[in-house]
Amino acid sequence: MNPKVRVFYIAMIPQFIPDEAAPLLMAIALAAVHNLLGLMWFTGIIFGTHVARKWLRTLKVAKTTDRITGTVIIGFGTALSMETR
Repeated sequence: MNPKVRVFYIAMIPQFIPDEAAPLLMAIALAAVHNLLGLMWFTGIIFGTHVARKWLRTLKVAKTTDRITGTVIIGFGTALSMETR
């Protein structure tokens, strides 16, 4: 239902259809391949996030992230306080 997707298919798909192929069938096949690749990509991202979630929830990673974030915020605050107008 997204109009940008429609514009993408209208602009991109026709240039990959060979002259001897049935245009409608080839366009549907190319769109199906595009959807299958997207499905595979997002499946990989979902599985990767489950692995990352387990790792990010460990105490060591949480403490390290908190320390880095705190240091960055203190650095920004220091830089802001030293600014002259």
